[in-house]
Formats: sequence, C-alpha cells, structure tokens
Amino acid sequence: MKLTENQVIAIKRKRGELDLSITALANTTKVSKWTLVDIFKHNHRNVTKTTFKKLNDWLINEYERSANHEANL
Repeated sequence: MKLTENQVIAIKRKRGELDLSITALANTTKVSKWTLVDIFKHNHRNVTKTTFKKLNDWLINEYERSANHEANL
C-alpha cells in the first residue's frame, strides 16, 4: 500500500504536536522506528498493509482524542 503525501504530513504534524521522538512514535504505533525513518527522511511511501493500518489507526485515534478533549473544554 502507498502512503499519500497528505498522510505523511498528517503523521509528521501530529508527531510534532505531541512532541514525540521517532522512538516514542514507534512504541506508540508499533511500527518499526527504521520504517518511520524511511517514511520521514527517505520518502519511502510503499508500506505493508499492516504498517498502513497501524499508522492510519493511530492518526484516527489521535484525531478523536483531540476532538473529544476540545468538546469537553
């Protein structure tokens, strides 16, 4: 499966908002830090279905957490 540029930007943006290192992001998403380095620094966009799902699920969960947090303010 292929990550779009928008997906990669969203992952980078959320990682920055949460101030996560690549290692912390790897631990959170259960995606290898070397895979994340390839995605971020080497424009590696073709990933396995499992990696694609893990990253998308993480983004969706973080979006929902943010939305719920703002709704409760």
